[in-house]
Amino acid sequence: FNHIHCSAGGLVTAVCPVVIKGSGLWVGWAGIHLEDPNEAIPESNPYDQTPTAGLKSDQVVSVNIDSKIFDSYYNGCCNKMFWPLFHSMPGRANFGGEHWNDYVAVNKHFAVRTIEALEKCLAKNNGSEKNPPIVWIHDYHLMLAANWVREHAEEKNLPCRLAFFLHIPFPPWDIFRLLPWSDEILQGMLGCDLVGFHIQDYCLNFVDCCQRNLGCRVDRNNLLVEHGGRTVRIRPLPIGIPYERFVNLAQNAPKVLKTSKQQIILGVDRLDYTKGLVHRLMAFEALLLKYPQHKEKVSLLQISVPSRTDVKEYRELKEEVDQLVGRINGRFTTANWAPIRYIYDYVSQDELAALYRDAAVCLVTPLRDGMNLVAKEFVACQINEVPGVLVISPFAGAGEMMHEALLCNPYEVNEAAEVIHRALTMPEDERVLRMARLRRREAECDVSHWMRCFLKAVGALEMDDVGTTIMQPVSVDDFDDYLLKYIGYNHKLALLLDYDGTLAPIAPHPDLATLSPEIKNVLFKLSNHSDVYVAVISGRNVDNVKKMVGIEGITYAGNHGLEILHPDGSKFVHPMPIEYEDKVSLLLKALQDSVCRDGAWVENKGSLLTFHYRETPTQLRADMVDKARSLIEKYGFRATEAHCALEARPPVQWNKGRASIYILRTSFGVDWNERIKIIYVGDDNTDEDAMVALKGMARTFRVTSSDIVKTAADHRLPSTDSVYTLLKWVERHFMGRKARANSLTYRPTRGDGVQMQMSLEVATSANSLDV
Repeated sequence: FNHIHCSAGGLVTAVCPVVIKGSGLWVGWAGIHLEDPNEAIPESNPYDQTPTAGLKSDQVVSVNIDSKIFDSYYNGCCNKMFWPLFHSMPGRANFGGEHWNDYVAVNKHFAVRTIEALEKCLAKNNGSEKNPPIVWIHDYHLMLAANWVREHAEEKNLPCRLAFFLHIPFPPWDIFRLLPWSDEILQGMLGCDLVGFHIQDYCLNFVDCCQRNLGCRVDRNNLLVEHGGRTVRIRPLPIGIPYERFVNLAQNAPKVLKTSKQQIILGVDRLDYTKGLVHRLMAFEALLLKYPQHKEKVSLLQISVPSRTDVKEYRELKEEVDQLVGRINGRFTTANWAPIRYIYDYVSQDELAALYRDAAVCLVTPLRDGMNLVAKEFVACQINEVPGVLVISPFAGAGEMMHEALLCNPYEVNEAAEVIHRALTMPEDERVLRMARLRRREAECDVSHWMRCFLKAVGALEMDDVGTTIMQPVSVDDFDDYLLKYIGYNHKLALLLDYDGTLAPIAPHPDLATLSPEIKNVLFKLSNHSDVYVAVISGRNVDNVKKMVGIEGITYAGNHGLEILHPDGSKFVHPMPIEYEDKVSLLLKALQDSVCRDGAWVENKGSLLTFHYRETPTQLRADMVDKARSLIEKYGFRATEAHCALEARPPVQWNKGRASIYILRTSFGVDWNERIKIIYVGDDNTDEDAMVALKGMARTFRVTSSDIVKTAADHRLPSTDSVYTLLKWVERHFMGRKARANSLTYRPTRGDGVQMQMSLEVATSANSLDV
């Protein structure tokens, strides 16, 4: 750790000069595990010519991570899980829960260090409210970090813009959904204001996943995704290279290839299974078999840079490539010529520039690649009068825009051999024309151009042609897509609605969470329509929720369904085990004595208690919640999370899901699923029980903010305002058709009692109520 060593990746090449020029801060892992996390970072080598030269030590915020956790995060999660999956090779992916947990932990740690860097920036007056600093998060190693950066920045009132850029492909939905934590990854990236990818295809894949996985509203034309009430911009930002730097390298690099009689086909890759090296070697073998005139006149020079040597798959790939090179050379080598020259090592940039400059053909034929900068570097170094030919795979991001290169499908070995033959025999005038166009584009779209496009997309540069950047608010027409086909024109509808956070916005105190006149009005109209049945299912006690809504003739369920008040006045009360009736008051006292301070208080709901800590300062919450949870569990209750609250529930197998099915069965009979369509809307974890229970039998909506939320719901809604819009859609749909003769008034089916205070024996049968 005597001086800074440069990383060879495209990310460093592209971004580091910008950080240096803009006096920014680089938050990153040091590359080694330091025993002393406070060890000072040395200055870079004064003779260094790499892109990191000039990055001052006080511009680096190093992230130190325990070596075991880092190995699990980096090799276990990033390289064995995300890398193959995002490159559309799910068969190579290993999904390990422990590695995922370490990935979460490392992302949280990066977020903490990023907040420190942000505070450092703002302390130097580097950024303001009007022009806030940009936090730019890079690549698949940090897909979750943005959420915690946003959360901490909002808590500490630190202005910033958040952006993310993915340097690898983003896979289509049918592959991405194989990931057990796909929801969390999408929401982690959506924690930003801007999410950038190399090409349009990856943007569309991401937007598609947000819609199909998360149920987000999206705008495909303008590449926008709504998440938690914010609009996130998704943008194709194809990365460039420092073009002039490579031109200069090529002009000054001494000749490396001594023979002028042979044409050199060049391959430069990290040794990785995504790069298609085995397919490339087989294509070269097919070329020599089909076109023997190339023997002794053409050599393949393959440079494979060692990569992830501690991962089994990479060691196995090295063995396979070594054996294949040996077999092909053994088959074709003559006294004066070997068909393949294979280098398994790092090559200096001067030497690489000379090879690029003097090669007749460059093969960039990955099976899948985010962009692939080798293709661009080759083009930049093509300064000879008679240029070489670029052969590129359509499965590299660069293949999408380098139209004048020869396209080559690496999976089609014989076809690939034909393309290589065409490249070797291409007439000089065609070579000149194709390369001139490629060079012009890469010169224009260099790394500086990429950076300008990024700053424009994130809103840091004032531009006229930014286009639409905000999604339109949820409109009534939006619900045509979600509901029209499902409900149709002949079905009745059951509307099951949560109260707090769904019908009424979350308030500092439950008494302040009141219905807006508009929502109350539309609910009243719907409750009087013969084809619509309304039930409000809340965590409040049943009398309180009825008082808050104040509409007669609908069903109310309180305490998450432990009490249900039917429209005709009959009441279902789920039995409480006798010993827990006394324990409620004991737990209430224990909570009041131990944790009710600093704005925290306990709400007594009869059969359950809710510990509220919304008004408690953030830094005091964690200890207080832990203490409350252990008390709740000590008294034998179940502790469940709600919005800034912890609920103590009796240990009975009853929740909003069981209650929803009970309500539907008692109201519509055992065949309720065939007789009625259902919409369920809720906003927290207690509603997930209902969404899971009704999965596939209802249309479910989750009202969520931008925190990472795992949901079984079909769709997400940003706010209670959008719930009102949904209710207006239902009103428009049902008011527009004639009322049916047989109305939906509540009819208890045989076996339901009135004011049911059931014994524990009866509870068993109630618990077994099923679809």
